[in-house]
Amino acid sequence: MFDINAFSYTVVVLFIIAFGLWIASRIKKDVGIVDSFWSLMILAAGLCFLVLSETAITDRHSVVILLLTVWAIRLAFYITWRNWGQEEDSRYQTIRKNNQPNFEFKSLYIVFLLQAFLAVIVALPLMSIFSSNSEINILDYLALALWLTGMLFESVSDLQLLRFKSSHRNKDKVLDTGLWRYSRHPNYFGEFCVWWAFFLFAVASGHWWSIISPLLMTILLLKVSGVSLLESTISERRPAYASYCKTTNAFFPWFPK
Repeated sequence: MFDINAFSYTVVVLFIIAFGLWIASRIKKDVGIVDSFWSLMILAAGLCFLVLSETAITDRHSVVILLLTVWAIRLAFYITWRNWGQEEDSRYQTIRKNNQPNFEFKSLYIVFLLQAFLAVIVALPLMSIFSSNSEINILDYLALALWLTGMLFESVSDLQLLRFKSSHRNKDKVLDTGLWRYSRHPNYFGEFCVWWAFFLFAVASGHWWSIISPLLMTILLLKVSGVSLLESTISERRPAYASYCKTTNAFFPWFPK
């Protein structure tokens, strides 16, 4: 069920975390640090829902919180490692430029509070799961299989991309091997699978209303901060990308044309 009190308390907790990150961004002069903490904010929201639930912790709850923790820490570590020593991400440089003057103050709600609120919405399936004491059923096994698929795509494709970018010989080339042979964004596809998996866990608990979470994540991945945003500029930076687009699916993995 939807617990308005748990939701409200969780929003407050994440807004406090967002405020602390905003202070850190003022010191570092880089709002891009929010990316490293995005998954951890979702983890914090899930833990809030768990603590505020009146239901006793079950084996299902333990499995889900373990999966959530693994996903969140892996993603946070990867993004931090990838961005370490780099200048502020170009996305945030554009946002900074378009919101002058006083972006330093505007970023509190444009970047940090907004992402904190989105993190709570994405975490809603966890409220459904932790408010139910239902036994493990067939849908849980399907959800686990989908989660494992998503984590495989996320972690392997991120590692392949990191290795590809680490070589100066690949500066103007396009990664079209490994999982990137079958999808132009296999890491985003993995993220897509992970959050539809958490929704399946919620459905296994008897709750459908949290479908807003995977739908929101899908929109973010496809239309907002994921595929569309990256592909709007990548062809200018990598001329070979146009040919890659002709042979490889943008999102859902499939054999090259």
